[in-house]
Amino acid sequence: MSLVSERIGQFFHDGHRLEFTEYGGGDRWVVLLHGQLMPRRMHQPLARHLASQGAHVITLDLLGHGRSDRPDDPLLYSMTAFGEQVIALLDELGIERAVIGGTSLGANTSLEVASLAPERVQGLICEMPVLDNALEAGILAFAPLLFLSRFVPLSVSALRTVTRAVPRGLVPFWTGIALDTMDQRPAPMAAAIHGIFFGRVAPSSRLRRRIQAPALVVGHPSDPIHPAADAAMLAGELPDARFVEARSILEWRVRPARLDGLTSDFVAECFAREAVPRSVGS
Repeated sequence: MSLVSERIGQFFHDGHRLEFTEYGGGDRWVVLLHGQLMPRRMHQPLARHLASQGAHVITLDLLGHGRSDRPDDPLLYSMTAFGEQVIALLDELGIERAVIGGTSLGANTSLEVASLAPERVQGLICEMPVLDNALEAGILAFAPLLFLSRFVPLSVSALRTVTRAVPRGLVPFWTGIALDTMDQRPAPMAAAIHGIFFGRVAPSSRLRRRIQAPALVVGHPSDPIHPAADAAMLAGELPDARFVEARSILEWRVRPARLDGLTSDFVAECFAREAVPRSVGS
């Protein structure tokens, strides 16, 4: 993989600082969004790959995540608010249209962007969307975290102290991502989980069926929180979508070549469509 430039930037939205990393250059823009409680750095390998193929990639820490501000007011957290933050990022950087994509929370936020501002979306990449079939598993996974952060905050603070002491340069990449994910403060963590799960998780099926942007939907087998049934359902709802089943939840993390290749091809196709001249009268 060829070397690409990387730059860290920040902007303010509704009084809160949001941080991002920019990879590569050009006008084939891609925005990648992380999973819940995870940092934007989780998409560094994919961002570097796409940038090496000519894309201009932004990875963003949504509010309450990574190195962006982490307020402790649950009213500040919702899928709609996250979508608005992505649109503000596009405005900040002067991006007219971009492929918007992400994992889990990032996939659902991408759908929000497509619903709120369809004219800004060149394409969608949705890995592990969280929809109807994931409701019970999501509650079981995150309700204990909400309980601990609200009523046993010392447990979250103690874990943060331990994980922050581990030098990231001495551990494998995905171990570092796991450590960063555990680097939480109790009040903002509780606020983010509360705000997300007591609001709408994603645009309704009726709204999803109106999304015209081409979409690449990736589902994983044997993942109860992100069941492949949700991904397959989303691919069936979106008018211009293709469904790809990963070999496992670890494929894109440990053997990413196949899915990286499919994604870079998809991004190229999205922008190639724009370059095709319209026929007279179309």
